[in-house]
Amino acid sequence: METNEGFDTGLLYEPLEGVERLENYRPGGYHPIQIGDHFHGRYRVVHKLGHGSYSTAWLARDEQAHKYVAVKVCTANANPKEVDIISTLTRPRCPSVNHPGKMMVPSILDGFTIRGPNGNHACYVTAPASASLSGVRDGSWIRLFQLDVARSLAAQLVLVVDYVHAQGIVHGDLHLGNILLKVPPNFDQLSLNQLYEKYGAPELDPVVRLDGNPLPPGVPSHGIAPIWLGEASEEITLPEPRILLTDFGEAFSHSEEQKYESRTPLVIRSPEARFEPNDPLSFSSDIWTLACTIWSIIAQRPLFEGFLATEDDMTCEHVDTLGVLPLEWWRRWEARRLKFTEDGKPMNRSPFRSWDDRFEDSVQQPRRDSGIPSFDAREREAFFDMLGPMLSFRPENRPTTKQILESEWMLKWALPEYGKIER
Repeated sequence: METNEGFDTGLLYEPLEGVERLENYRPGGYHPIQIGDHFHGRYRVVHKLGHGSYSTAWLARDEQAHKYVAVKVCTANANPKEVDIISTLTRPRCPSVNHPGKMMVPSILDGFTIRGPNGNHACYVTAPASASLSGVRDGSWIRLFQLDVARSLAAQLVLVVDYVHAQGIVHGDLHLGNILLKVPPNFDQLSLNQLYEKYGAPELDPVVRLDGNPLPPGVPSHGIAPIWLGEASEEITLPEPRILLTDFGEAFSHSEEQKYESRTPLVIRSPEARFEPNDPLSFSSDIWTLACTIWSIIAQRPLFEGFLATEDDMTCEHVDTLGVLPLEWWRRWEARRLKFTEDGKPMNRSPFRSWDDRFEDSVQQPRRDSGIPSFDAREREAFFDMLGPMLSFRPENRPTTKQILESEWMLKWALPEYGKIER
């Protein structure tokens, strides 16, 4: 997840729903872009795809190749490391590598620099995606995938993380918002009019300074909400869903860099980031977040929940679900005395929700209520057998992606559904 600090010009703007923080249009920040702008002599901007704290993303028509592309325009102060990592993954050290996960990393088709009023902005071009997994769930009332689709998505996610790890890269930020669905095969055939007819034309909302003064030169005249190319999660069917793993802004080469601070969202952050802050993060940190993300693919609610949660809130969730922490962590955790007995029973709180409780009320019951297939007893047991070790408190006890791919649930349930896409 991208974060950005230090953007404070003193200028404030009326916020626009779904639009990036307008205060970030300043020296070092975003580049102002309008529909119809041409980049690099070939890319014509036709809509907005989204934004992060360090970039905006635009749907453009490549007028040379006659297809749609995504153009990511970085802030002037963005770290260029992400492009280097994606280049490493799309041009691996072993060129003959034929790993299925390689096709699930966005290839950089082109790169260039824009000079603008806020600085020089690195830009790179990739194939467009329709929506993130979090986006298609948010577009649904029931927030569930069909079971065969959920299995296929989980298989693809493990395959792409296996490929990333095999190239020596730790992703560092695995969650549903960073997993995108590829656009349908016929997307490039849409004319601009057909695109707007099907998905909606850009809506331009005037940018207004709160003090009423004119806009500075580096601020766009209008904000644009992103286009919605997705569909509700339960309406997605096999063999449609093919994923792309994106946002390598927190990724690092494990052999070349040591990283100690996790910026993964707190609800899916691995516990060693808190209890072993002097140990560098590694592939096993990704395995914890991978487990949480697989749960989110098959469930209606996250495994560990916390709105505006603190670290203590999340550790309580971990203990409720998985049991007592390793002894030295347990003794070091100050808040434990107010929340648990010595043997891990909750105190002064409503009854805790066990692993089984969470599976029943987040996975099984919502599926039954919605008329969507749920897990039978055999699959449920195999799923627990796979996910349990991934959520070991001690990182050294977690399996590798290779071992996860050899688990019964992957071999009997998830990978066969992915195989239907390949066929």
